[in-house]
Amino acid sequence: MNSRDIPQVYEWQALARNDQWPPAGDWLIWLLLGGRGCGKTRAGAEWVRAQIKQGAKRVALVAPTYNDAREVMLFGESGLMNLGPVDARPRYQSSRRRLEWPNGAVGFVYSSEDPDGLRGPQFDCAWGDEFCAWAYPDDTLSNLRLALRLGDKPRLVMTTTPRPIAALTALMAQDGLVVSTAKTSDNAANLSPVFIKAVEDAYGGTRLGRQELGGEIITDHAGALWTRAMIEACHMEQSDAREFIYDKIIIALDPPVTSGVRSDACGLVVAGLLRGQAGEFDTVHILQDATVQGLSPEAWARRAIGLWESYGADYILAEVNQGGEMVALTLKTIDPEAIVKTVHASRGKAVRAEPVAALYEQGRVKHVRTYSELEDELCTLGTESLKHSPDRADALVWAVTDLLLSRRGRPRVRRV
Repeated sequence: MNSRDIPQVYEWQALARNDQWPPAGDWLIWLLLGGRGCGKTRAGAEWVRAQIKQGAKRVALVAPTYNDAREVMLFGESGLMNLGPVDARPRYQSSRRRLEWPNGAVGFVYSSEDPDGLRGPQFDCAWGDEFCAWAYPDDTLSNLRLALRLGDKPRLVMTTTPRPIAALTALMAQDGLVVSTAKTSDNAANLSPVFIKAVEDAYGGTRLGRQELGGEIITDHAGALWTRAMIEACHMEQSDAREFIYDKIIIALDPPVTSGVRSDACGLVVAGLLRGQAGEFDTVHILQDATVQGLSPEAWARRAIGLWESYGADYILAEVNQGGEMVALTLKTIDPEAIVKTVHASRGKAVRAEPVAALYEQGRVKHVRTYSELEDELCTLGTESLKHSPDRADALVWAVTDLLLSRRGRPRVRRV
């Protein structure tokens, strides 16, 4: 069989997604962070094939273990031994852990368990797989980069499911690095529907799911009031809040200073209070994060009024530090019957949040579903990692404070 008889399936240019295609530009390291089964191994292998076709003569292939290299990078379904026209595939010499392509190029297999194995040889390109599972990531990567010294511009591709390890943080700070990301769901067309449903049911919305399926780097931040473990513990197993009878429901509103696409968001959080039975604590359920951005005052006020009506909420609780009386006036203009209560911040956001974080630790605040953006803000509130105004988190803090830490009259009872 010659190359003209090979089916179109080998034409990677026609199959690859954008995230699987090498980025444009003058880069030295391409880091592809992806969820399980997203196609990152195929992307790495196809990049190596392209380098060989373009004249690369010596390539390093690095995996967590030699067995991983053989079973995934070489003989896996998306491995180098199973891709491309049959007459252009390499031959593997297992005794030497060496690949030989028909055009004379050679590849050498290495394990992260033996970093010193990379001392001495030199290459013009390299592919490292599952970097976050390497036994000695710093030493192995250092030796690998020092071995990339052939050709006009030796390059390195790293494919991995991310984990919050220091070695990955250090890698991402390297000059000349570009990052691509992919989710498991991006490759759904090539995965079993049963697998997709099973993993989403088991891990969807969890820290592990965002990491292993979403390809996200999920970390705890020094000094943060909330940890990822606290957030996962607050997720309810049964997300249908309609089964609960709430004693009070409020809409917490943290208005932006300005309007427009680049403005701060308008924090909108819906929360319900459940009175504890004899000997039990009261709890709060976060029913919705309805935060919006880029809207005019009239538009976000209509959004708040709509939530107040649809939930049959007791009142809208609005922070008035920025807009003063105008916030309540804007809401009343939309609906004169709306019940609006106002709060004024006299302390910083992080200080106001401390007692609310303590309530999370006590298990007294629950999320009826996953709110990724809100939860990310909570886990960075009060740290240098938070790069924008925490409007979602601020609205939540006002809601929980009002329902559990303020003394107001006994509310009426209703279902959502």
